[in-house]
Amino acid sequence: MASIKKLFFIAVLFYLPLHSFAWGMLGHRIVGEVADSYLTPKARLAIKQILGNESMAMASNWPDFIKSDPTYNYLSPWHYADLEDGLSYEQLQDYFKTDTIADAYTKLTFLIKELKNKQLPKDKQLLYLRLVIHIIGDIHQPMHVGHTGDLGGNKISVMWFRDSSNLHRVWDDQLIDYQQLSYTEYTKAINFTTPAQRSEWQQQPMSQWFYESYQVSRELYREIKQPYQKLSYSYNFKHIAELNERLLKGGVRLAGVLNGIFG
Repeated sequence: MASIKKLFFIAVLFYLPLHSFAWGMLGHRIVGEVADSYLTPKARLAIKQILGNESMAMASNWPDFIKSDPTYNYLSPWHYADLEDGLSYEQLQDYFKTDTIADAYTKLTFLIKELKNKQLPKDKQLLYLRLVIHIIGDIHQPMHVGHTGDLGGNKISVMWFRDSSNLHRVWDDQLIDYQQLSYTEYTKAINFTTPAQRSEWQQQPMSQWFYESYQVSRELYREIKQPYQKLSYSYNFKHIAELNERLLKGGVRLAGVLNGIFG
């Protein structure tokens, strides 16, 4: 019986769309740790009451871990937003105004609204907070605002040094892992912002966050000229500043959202 259960959960993991995975464990924890450093005292207390001893960095990975439970399969499309190529910012805004499908934009809007409800049951507070922490990280991973046909770059085969990989996975975790830092070390290395910078990033509408990732992903697609193109030292050198900015903006904006809800 135990072996059957094990095989069942392995099958579920392979069945779930690869598209829904974003920032590996380190990336999500970095976003959560950055956000934690910019919480107001009131927001910090409210979050502590919901998460208990679970830090935001640790809570950030729960929505990926829970994919082993088919009960939560319905959350899979909440992690990304597929868009047509060639959209202007105005066209993107128009699309989101009429967007009704279950994607990162509609569900993040829903979750934020729900968390502002003081009567929300405790179990939903915990679920929704974990999801907000995770999804705001997700949408700052450029390949989570990518193309439908290739599952956000999962079907774009590349070589990462000598290993077979894909464009999505490179941006999920391989670029981050290549820096050989823990999430706390990584956060300390990049977490330098001014009050004016944080204010600007946090005041920008959510559609702007998506559009930034959308623009980056379009450039990343264009760079891949052939199947199994080798990405290595020069790719890291070219994109590390961009990667760090996406992580940093994700954390700063997450803090802004949580301060708005709880602070």
